[in-house]
Amino acid sequence: MKYIIILSLFFSTFCFSQQSNLKSLKVSFLVKGVCEMCKDRIEKGTIKLKGVKYANWDIISNNISLIYNSKKTTLDVIHKGISLLGHSTNKYTAPPEIYNSLPDCCLYETLEIH
Repeated sequence: MKYIIILSLFFSTFCFSQQSNLKSLKVSFLVKGVCEMCKDRIEKGTIKLKGVKYANWDIISNNISLIYNSKKTTLDVIHKGISLLGHSTNKYTAPPEIYNSLPDCCLYETLEIH
């Protein structure tokens, strides 16, 4: 009986430690931007979102790499938070009033001239 209790405690501890590893997720996705000011705004703004542990946005590829705690936030909330910084993602478009308030060098939408 003593061994059964010890084994059950060992397995429950092992299972609990496995569960805690599942909360940190690594993801990357598209975030529109063009310059160093965009990079600074995107990274600083994203890292301030609850549950985001790491954010790195690449200017050339326009991809952001994140590590976030899935117990504290969702990917949808992160996309929405980034769009509210003025930078569209593949899930949310930045609100026009926020996008239009960005510095001229950060305006990534181009008008097609016919």
